[in-house]
Formats: sequence, C-alpha cells, structure tokens
Amino acid sequence: MTASAPAIKGIYIDGQWHQTPRQFDDINPNDGALWARIPDATGADTKRAIDAAQAAFPAWAALKFQERADLMLKAAEIIERRAGDYIPAAQFEGGGWYGKGVYETKVMPEMFKAAAAACYTPIGEVLPSLYGKVSNAVRTPMGVIAIITPWNMPGILATRPFSVPMAMGNTIVLKPSEDTPYLGGLFFAEVMEEAGVPPGVFNVITCSRDNVAEVGDEMVDNPKVKGVAFTGSAAVGRRIAAKCGAHLKKACIELGGKDSLIVLEDADMERATSSASFGAFMHQGQICMSVEKVLVQEKVYEEFMKGFVARASKLKTGNTADKANVIGPLINERQVERVKHQLDDAVAKGAKIVLGGGVNGQFVEPTIVIDVTSDMDIWRDETFGPVAVVTTFKTDAEAIAMNNDTEYGLSAGIISRDEYRAMDIAQHLETGMCHINCSPINDEAHAPFGGTKASGLGRYGGRWSQESFSETRWITLDRGQKQYPPVF
Repeated sequence: MTASAPAIKGIYIDGQWHQTPRQFDDINPNDGALWARIPDATGADTKRAIDAAQAAFPAWAALKFQERADLMLKAAEIIERRAGDYIPAAQFEGGGWYGKGVYETKVMPEMFKAAAAACYTPIGEVLPSLYGKVSNAVRTPMGVIAIITPWNMPGILATRPFSVPMAMGNTIVLKPSEDTPYLGGLFFAEVMEEAGVPPGVFNVITCSRDNVAEVGDEMVDNPKVKGVAFTGSAAVGRRIAAKCGAHLKKACIELGGKDSLIVLEDADMERATSSASFGAFMHQGQICMSVEKVLVQEKVYEEFMKGFVARASKLKTGNTADKANVIGPLINERQVERVKHQLDDAVAKGAKIVLGGGVNGQFVEPTIVIDVTSDMDIWRDETFGPVAVVTTFKTDAEAIAMNNDTEYGLSAGIISRDEYRAMDIAQHLETGMCHINCSPINDEAHAPFGGTKASGLGRYGGRWSQESFSETRWITLDRGQKQYPPVF
C-alpha cells in the first residue's frame, strides 16, 4: 500500500478528460505532504459540464430502464473490484482509518445495487376519475441534477445523492470537496467511464477553495440545472437552499448534526459503551451522525463512564498509514481550530476533560468532556471532531429536552432493554432518524435519510430519492365521456 496518488487525468466532461490551466494542491492530512495536483475548474468549465449533461438528458431518460439498471450494477462491480485503489486514497487523501476505507467500499456498491433496483419500482399510480378517464400520476426524471458533496465520507456521500437520480434518468454534474476531490469525484468519473455510461450523463468538476463560489453559483443558478443536492455545513446549506428557493428549484439539503446517544438506566452497558465509542470516535468524529452528546441516566452514570473511558483509552491516534491507528488526523487546520476553540471555551467555563484533550498538529486525541453547561459552545454547536460530551439526566422528559436543545435534528440513538419505553422517547425527539439499541450512525441505501430543523431538507434513499429528484405529472386519456357546456 502506498501513499502516492493515482494519475489525475483531469476534469470529466461529456465523456472526455480535460486538463485545466491551473491546478491546486491536494494535501495528505497525515503529514502535510502533497498527495496530488488537481484540476482547478472555473465557472466556464462548469457551464460546459452542465451543457453536456443537458444535451445527454433526452437519450438517457429515454433509455430502457433495465439498461440503466445494468450500468448501475456495472458500477457496483467496478467499485468492488477497485477497493484496493479506493482504500489507500481514503487513508492518505482523506486521513481515514484503514477500516473506514473498507467500510465505504462495502457501502457504495450496495447503494448502486439499490439504485438499480429502483429502476424496477413503480413510477406512478392509476387514479379514479370523475369522468371515466384513464387517469395516471406519473413520476418522470427532471433533467440535470447538480451534486455538491463533502469530504468526510466522500464516497458514500457522493454515491447517495447521485445514484438513484441518475438511475431513474437524470443526468449529473458532480462537484466534490476540494479536500477530497479524487475520493468524492474523479474516482467516480473513472468508474463511470469504465462502466460505459454514455458521454454527458455523468460529469465531474473539481476546483480549489478560491474558485468554489464561482463554480458553486453556476451549479445552483444555471437554469438548465433542475435540482440540487448538497451535503455540507449548515451555513452553506442555508445559502444554497435560499438560492434554490429563489429559482423555484428542487433541492435536497443534508447538513450537520448535534446528535445524542441516550443511555437509560436499564441499558446493556456493553452495548451502551460500544455504541458511544463507535459513535463518537469513528473517523475522528467527522460524521454528521456522530455522537456528540451522551445523555446518561443518573443511576448508571458511574458504571457507564468507567466502561466508556476504558474503551476510548484503547484507541490509538496517529498516521493512518499504520492500520492500528484508528484515530487519524482532522481533515484540515480549520477543523482543528473549531475543535480546539470548543474545548478551550468549555474548560474556561468550568467543564472537565476526563480523557484526551491533546492536540498535536491535525491530530486530536479521543476526548471525553463532563460538567458541560448549556452556555458552552460545545453543548449546542456541531464539533465534528473526536470529542464526546457526557452528562446526566433524571427523567425521560429531561433527556428528550436535552436532546432537542439544539438547532440541529439529524439522528439519535437510545440504549434500553425496555423497547416500549425507548420507542416512546423516540417519538418525541426532534430528529429525522432515531435508532434504538444502536449508534446514531446508521445508513441503508433503501431507507429514508435526512434531518429536521437545521439538519436539512428532503430525503435520500430508495423511493425518497426518487421523490426528491423527479417531477410528478398528471396524464389523462379521455374516451369522450367528459362533456363540455353546450354554449361552447
């Protein structure tokens, strides 16, 4: 396994690779070394990609659905075969643990298989008619869909928004994060080229942070783009959602979270501590569904803390070239500063760090914080680092209120042997998803994925992706039974 990048062929437009006059540095977050030089596209390049996608749309939408399904299955097969290419990139471009790269290469093919299956699902309904018409409600593809994706789970978070919309007949322009342009974009261009996807159906634009506003504006504002999928920060997501609203353009916006794991007094402690450790520290806590608050019923607090600290203490931090290092670097210095600020603010206001807290360059140790109060930034703001706040509650109502005390509402977990009690709590949580006796980190390709409040709008997954990126049309056939007023 090597830290060197694959050959970067260029941006991918209309089935062709194109180099750009300028490139930008793609940095290995483990050591700050140059991993690759990446094409730095402009708004003009983006417009060309959108034009290509628009030109390709009629033929792609008209293609037999089983042929589109076959191409999705080919993509799944290619990714499975190329896991050995993806995993090192996940380690050295993305700074992820080896096991995290393996996980993505297992999930992405499943998403493409689910997209293929979506081609075989019903696309409408036959409705009763007052006049004896043949009355159909039919779901049809929209056209060009712009996909803007983040760096934290770049493979999964690109596959999720484009796979089903593309399978149902839309065409795609994908812009990955400047922090993981290969993992989240150019890798998929290679896969689609090998799979034989027709030119223009799938396009990839990469750009530096300097050009991201210009490129992003073109992807959202261009009238040929009929829908936008964005996964990223709440601040950027709000702006994109506002622009889409101004254009009366469909959008599916998946943003951050401040997710809780609620541990009830009857919880299985083995399950509770393992769910907390995985949920808080998988990929350095850089997952929108990461456990950022652990709410523990008072009676079992000491028992839980003993087990949780013991588990987290075993996690090794360091360069992900070593498979034993489960905790790798944060993706960039901005993320480190965010985490450091929250820890400093919490400690200054009276919180205690009972494990970790060390920051060495872009590496942050697994950290557990207690005695946190609601006036601390770490209580309400997303951390996106390997940090878990642990606090206690007395009653179920108090746990519900503590979970809901944030602008976010993405996911949650509840650990309890009393399934009825846990289900009742779940009904009162202001989250788009909730998982009982499991971590908040859950994702299945055919299930509805998304949040409430500041965690986003719309849903991905299975038929919910179909609904997000299709138009519903009413088409009737009259056989002479509807009569017009005689005056006409």
